[in-house]
Order: sequence, then C-alpha cells, then structure tokens
Amino acid sequence: MNKLTNLQKFLKQQQYDAALITDPHNIFYLTGFNSDPKERLLAVMVFAEAEPFLICPAMEAPDAKAAGWTGEIAGHADTQDAMQVLYETAAKRNQPMKRIAIEKAHMIVERYDAINHYFQSPEIHSIDAQMNAMRVIKDEAELDILRHAASLADYAIEVAADVMQEGMTEIELMTEIETALKKRGITHMSFDTTVLTGPKAASPHGKTGQRQIERGDLVLMDLGVIYEGYCSDITRTLAFGEPSVQAKEVYDIVKRAEQAALDAVRPGVTAAELDGIARKTIEDAGYGEYFTHRLGHGLGISVHEFPSIHGGNDMPLEAGMVFTIEPGIYVTDQVGVRIEDDLVVTEDGYEVLTKYPKELTIINR
Repeated sequence: MNKLTNLQKFLKQQQYDAALITDPHNIFYLTGFNSDPKERLLAVMVFAEAEPFLICPAMEAPDAKAAGWTGEIAGHADTQDAMQVLYETAAKRNQPMKRIAIEKAHMIVERYDAINHYFQSPEIHSIDAQMNAMRVIKDEAELDILRHAASLADYAIEVAADVMQEGMTEIELMTEIETALKKRGITHMSFDTTVLTGPKAASPHGKTGQRQIERGDLVLMDLGVIYEGYCSDITRTLAFGEPSVQAKEVYDIVKRAEQAALDAVRPGVTAAELDGIARKTIEDAGYGEYFTHRLGHGLGISVHEFPSIHGGNDMPLEAGMVFTIEPGIYVTDQVGVRIEDDLVVTEDGYEVLTKYPKELTIINR
C-alpha cells in the first residue's frame, strides 16, 4: 500500500480532495489488480483523508480480492449506471469533493461529464504527471520482474535463430516464437510480434506477412512478453545466409550508434543527449535521413510508457529508470536494421536487461 500512501501524500500537498484513477495499468500499479475491463468501468478512487476504494464489474470482485486488494470493492452490474455507483460509494466517505484529480490522458468525455454531474462541477485537475513520476522509478521488486521478462525476450530470439529456414514465411517464424514462449508459461506478448524479412525490414512498423525467407535476407524481429504484469521489448536483426556489403555496413553503423548511446547512460544525462549521440553516429556515416524515429521509450507495466527518449526531451536520467535504446536505419526497398535493448539506469551507469548478442549473426543452414 506504499504506492497508495504516496499518492495520498501528493493529494494532501496539492490540496486535492480525491483522485480517480481509471487507466488499468495505473490501477494495477496501485492495487495489484490487473484487468482489462473493456467498456466497463474499472477505477480506484483515492482520497486525501479517507480510505480508497476499488470499483469494478461485479463479476470481477472475487478476482480483485484474489489479487490482494483488501479495501472496499464497489461492484457494479451491467444494468447499473457505474458512475452513479461510484458517486454513491464516494459519498459514504463524507469527504469534500471540490477538487478532484483525474488522468486527463485516459478519461473519456462521457465519464468526465458524469463527474461534473454527480459531484456538482468540481475543480478538475490532472494527475497524469504525478502517476508518470511515480511509475518512472522502478523498485527492486519491479526490476527483478523486468529482468525475467527480458530473459524471456532473449529466449524468443534464440528460438528464432534455431528454427529459421529458407522458405519459411514471416508468419510461420512468428508462430514458432510465440509457441515456444507459451510453453514457457507466457500467455500475452507485449505487442504483436514483428518479423520482417529482406526489403520489408526497411519499414519501421511493417506488418508480419507471407513473405518467405530468402538466402541473403536480413530478418528483423521486434517482440516482447508480459511477465507478472511487466513488459519486455527487444529487437534483433539476424542474417540468413551471407548478407550484402550494404547490409553489413548498415548493421555495423546501427550497432555502433546503439553502443555509443548505451555508453553515455548515467544519472544526470538527458534523454535528448542520448538521442543526439546515437543520431550523430548515424548522421556521420551518411544515413541520418534513414533514422526516422525516436531513440527509445520508457518500459514497465506499459510497453511504451514515460519517458520518451527523443531529441526534444531535456529530462535528466535518474537511477531506477527503465527504457529502451533502439536506433535503426531504414533504406526503403533495400535494407532495414534495428537493434533494441532494455536497460535500467544505475547509480553510476546502466545495466542492460536484454542479453542476446549483438554481433551480426549469420545463419547458414
């Protein structure tokens, strides 16, 4: 409950009466209850001066208890107005409700209007920055989970390297990867697994399809798993058969760019500085226009979370931050390479969580 206590302290400091947390990832962070409610209302209401409560579909109340939530649960049926149930449960606390904080990035307009209606037009403030600030520093328990999630991502690349064959389609390789992970107990990927072969690898967000692996192809794989509620995210680009001179050159540039950024990671360095270091390496090699996205993103309960590692973010790094570094070069219809690792900032540098080797792997079979 320390996370809830910390949030309550913030509410008192800001003189907010309550916060309504509706993002399922933030609810999991605060309560330990992990659920995808679809269109139904799932929320935790935290008060500055009263006990919090969880509101969820009534059918999920036993699951919330099993997850360790010991506070009040307000279950709502599909036939009820869930926002009215929320209001009536909050009213029992006999607390002023003049200043309410919400996640503006997540709140839907219909519920925003209901808050204004039931709570009689309170001052509404944003809690988004505070939730980001709380989640951005991982504790040791979170880091242990993230390390294991990263090891499973490494295993996925090992599987791909072992089973890759000429003539195998991207979808077939993706299926081999995910089947092996399911045998390890993984039920959900962090996002749709990406396998791109040959010229298709030159699309940063390309779609896995029916293209068959050909000798000489670079094979780009971007994937991650969800383990105990936390995500991993790795990209490796392997070669099936001897790649072209251009492919080797591009791979070497991306590898050097990633290592240059990694070597600069330590508390006090800004996200923008990291992006600039990797980008300069690629620009100096003549491929600057082909690095078309940010250097990385925060990682934790969400696969893309705060902070964003890009050239406009002057946020200094702090120990306990976890994020990706993933430079890439994408020359349309020719060659695409991305190398991505998960890392945590330590007191004097960094620890890379993903361990799969980054020397160019050439598979000959």
